[in-house]
Amino acid sequence: MTQPYPQQPPYGWQPNYGPPPENNLVWAILSTVMCCLPLGIVAIVKANQVNTLWFQGYHVEARRAADEARKWAMWSAIAFGGLIALYLLFVFVMFAIAGVSFWGLAS
Repeated sequence: MTQPYPQQPPYGWQPNYGPPPENNLVWAILSTVMCCLPLGIVAIVKANQVNTLWFQGYHVEARRAADEARKWAMWSAIAFGGLIALYLLFVFVMFAIAGVSFWGLAS
C-alpha cells in the first residue's frame, strides 16, 4: 500500500532533488535575436530566474520558471512565423491587385 504523503528523509539529511532543470537560456537568446524581441525578453528573464530559484531552495518555482522560459521562447518563434506568413500574404495580394504576374517578373 502506498503512503498518502511522500517519505521525509531522516532528521539532519537533505532531500535529493537532483540536478537543476535546464534553464533554456540559449533558446531564449536565439528567439530574442532572431524572432520576436518582446516575447524573447520575457523568455530571457524567466530563464535567468531558474538557477537563482533552484539554489535558494525553491525547486518547484525553478521548474515552473524553466517551463515558462521554454513557453515564451516557443511563442516568440511562432509569432515570428506568423508575421512572415502575413507579410507573404500581403505581398501576394498586392501583386494580384496590381495585376503583375510572378512569371512575368522572371523574364
